[in-house]
Amino acid sequence: MAEQKATNVVWHEHLVKREDREKLLNQKGTLLWFTGLSASGKSTIANEVASRLFKSGKLTYVLDGDNVRHGLNKNLGFSPEDREENIRRISEVGNLFVDSGIITTTAFISPYRKDRDYAREILGEGRFIEIFVKASIDTCEARDPKGLYKKAKSGEIKEFTGISAPYEEPMNAEIVLDADTQTIEEEVEAVINYLRENKVV
Repeated sequence: MAEQKATNVVWHEHLVKREDREKLLNQKGTLLWFTGLSASGKSTIANEVASRLFKSGKLTYVLDGDNVRHGLNKNLGFSPEDREENIRRISEVGNLFVDSGIITTTAFISPYRKDRDYAREILGEGRFIEIFVKASIDTCEARDPKGLYKKAKSGEIKEFTGISAPYEEPMNAEIVLDADTQTIEEEVEAVINYLRENKVV
């Protein structure tokens, strides 16, 4: 992970604490980290969960992989080093959102365990919920809206996760969704139920 390069910087404590913001919002700031192969359904589920929570009166925000690469991470490619920096940056941004009291969902392939573990470490216990959207290559290829798997198999796209680059499955995800057998509605319901049972909402 990136080193601290700036010197003479001091952390400033806020007068308004996270607990104050959570009390105002009547919710617990939490990062829901959706991980899985491209086209496994991460973004769709993350958005549906955020929408359901919002309709029930909760403040939510979705940090989506493609969207973040249009702005904050537009200077990063898909090499292992750039993927690591991509996830480091979004982990830090997610931490800020959670500190503000917002229930934040992310949808990133995030193929490396150590990068996801970094996010878990900086968020702290109970603030990071890893959600593995498990899907076979066949399922992902069948629903691939961008035709990326076909391009990856033909060699047009290099370092494509699941084809020419590795994906390290989570070992201890809080939630595992099975995209091969569950509908989007069932997957969303499973996440919402977990959040209720664990008093996030």
